[in-house]
Amino acid sequence: MALPKEKEALSYERLENVRNIGISAHIDSGKTTLTERILYYTGRIHKIEEVKGKSGVGATMDFMELEREKGITIQSAATFCKWGENNINIIDTPGHVDFTIEVERALRVLDGAIMVLCGVAGVQSQSITVDRQMKRYNVPRLAFVNKLDRQGANPYRVAGQLKEKLGLNPIMVQIPIGAEDQFVGIIDLVNMDATYFDGDNGENMRVEKIPADYMAKAEEYRQKMIEGLGDVDDEVATLFIEGKEVSNDLIRKAIRRQTLGLKMVAVFCGSAYRNKGVQKLLDGVAAYLPNPKERINKAYDLNKGEAEVILEASPDKPFVGLAFKLEDGRYGQLTYLRLYQGTLSKGDFIMNAKDERRIKVGRIVRMHANDMVDIDSARGGDIIAMFGIDCHSGDTFCHEDIRYSMTSMFVPAPVVSLAVKPKDKTMGNNFSKALNRFTKEDPTFHVHQDEESSETIMSGMGELHLEIYCERLKREFGVETETGQPQVAYRESITKATPFDYTHKKQTGGQGQFAKVVGVIEPHTDPAIDYEFVDEVVGGRIPREFIPACDKGFKEQLKKGLLIGFPVVNVKVRLQDGAFHVVDSSEMAFRICAQTAIREFYHKAGPTILEPIMKVEVETPDEFQGTILGGLNQRRGMILGTTTSGNICTVTAEVPLSEMFGYSNDIRSGTQGKATFTMEFSRYSSVPKSKQEELTKKYAEERAKANK
Repeated sequence: MALPKEKEALSYERLENVRNIGISAHIDSGKTTLTERILYYTGRIHKIEEVKGKSGVGATMDFMELEREKGITIQSAATFCKWGENNINIIDTPGHVDFTIEVERALRVLDGAIMVLCGVAGVQSQSITVDRQMKRYNVPRLAFVNKLDRQGANPYRVAGQLKEKLGLNPIMVQIPIGAEDQFVGIIDLVNMDATYFDGDNGENMRVEKIPADYMAKAEEYRQKMIEGLGDVDDEVATLFIEGKEVSNDLIRKAIRRQTLGLKMVAVFCGSAYRNKGVQKLLDGVAAYLPNPKERINKAYDLNKGEAEVILEASPDKPFVGLAFKLEDGRYGQLTYLRLYQGTLSKGDFIMNAKDERRIKVGRIVRMHANDMVDIDSARGGDIIAMFGIDCHSGDTFCHEDIRYSMTSMFVPAPVVSLAVKPKDKTMGNNFSKALNRFTKEDPTFHVHQDEESSETIMSGMGELHLEIYCERLKREFGVETETGQPQVAYRESITKATPFDYTHKKQTGGQGQFAKVVGVIEPHTDPAIDYEFVDEVVGGRIPREFIPACDKGFKEQLKKGLLIGFPVVNVKVRLQDGAFHVVDSSEMAFRICAQTAIREFYHKAGPTILEPIMKVEVETPDEFQGTILGGLNQRRGMILGTTTSGNICTVTAEVPLSEMFGYSNDIRSGTQGKATFTMEFSRYSSVPKSKQEELTKKYAEERAKANK
């Protein structure tokens, strides 16, 4: 159901009061609960619903049926609200690592973020991933230490972990009054007052003097706050050294200045579930996070050799926007767009910079979870959605008079694959339609046809990721599926430099084929580079027009290794010499020659199989620590460390992904359901020799079976 039409768009004159923020954290840290409170206190909703509430309605931002059933956020959801004079666009993102692309694309287009941390667990594995993503896009952030009503909560320890584990500069701007079940309010170290949250939902803020028994601690932490600011802000440092008083106004300006400069992270505290501290966090968003004009956004002018252009959030400049998320809505494809420059109105003609297609803008809406507010126009700095636009995630749209392109988001490679087919063959069309839609929506979801078995293989970030898509096939498209065993996304590589010298000759009666390539295939020194081609041919031994064909042939052959058929990575091919025939040489001949050279010399280069290694973090009661350690060791795990907080032990390990299938059932039965775990991709590493022999033998048997 659409909401009433909103007549007034955000005006450029008030762009200083616009905040585009994301809420990101480790799974189950309270992101969606926090967003629900923000919507309630800003008047966007009139009743608070819980993520796993008794009503069965679920939180506003978890509008998918699957999200409400599982009690987790699966896809990012956008909304907007107003706090005082400030218009806030919010994107609530998932915490589970399988849906990390949702966090990635949100942070790509946002100006600021709130990093939510559990007051008990502190900085967890996914907190580290989120931190890496925020740093990748230089996103200023505030930290919100949540769940201070829980047993064992300690915001001071969490602030310390931000420094130790993430290398940030955390400065506490609040401290709690009371702890655990005695947590009743917060002390603002800037204003030096105490705030309590009264009413059924904490909607009535009561500001009083700091309790006498907390005054000494408040003064101590205010001093620490000023000292911390002095370390990064010259103005505060000068006053501090001279022994002069630092005014509250100057403190606020310094916090804002250094937050925007990525020199510090202001730490707030509270309990979203208990309705404490959220309004003060909103004050912090307004006071310390940037408006769209304070962020530097760049594009590349494709008409001028990709010359760099700085975009301005001005309505008078030519329009530029980035499509960062696609969704199949009730009225067709819904394209989420961040506007960086200019004005976009209904009826305008815009251009997709990638393919120069001219598009007429139809319906423009602002999103409130899965509800929509129709608007006539939007301006630079806004986040909106459009209907009827055929495009891909990451496409840049611009005014017809320019052709600017913006960089897209980082997309991690899939690590798990699954053979899938419809139970009912008559549902083939729906099956194909669904998979096409999913791959368009989610850049981390890949689908391909296996050449030998003709099976449809879908690949993703984890078991849960693929399980969700199988469930969506059933619910949204009526396609029940049969799946095979999950398959690990192995890679192949080489371990030693090997010279190659190969001549391709073929005579068929007419014009023949002749090509010769000489060079070296070797491991690349940079593990981040999958393939590099180096042309070292001199003296015209291979004509220049045939060099790209050699490169293409090497690259094509390395797409499928000879050990188990997975891509070969971390390879450098140096082409040093060769020969050609005036009549019989061609691009095709050199391409075939390059391909065959790799096949002929691959086994001499010490080929090895690489497997994905996952970073696994298990939280368990102390009594089950031995069980957890034993189980991880049995799965070829390497224990990186253990920490204990209260009676909860956190075990961090690196475990091959192939050994982690079915771990959720084992951990549940081995700990009476009391332990939880998360895992994320860490790196690729060579498999043991025995495992390589097993995988190679299995692949050979499957090929022999397929060729019968």
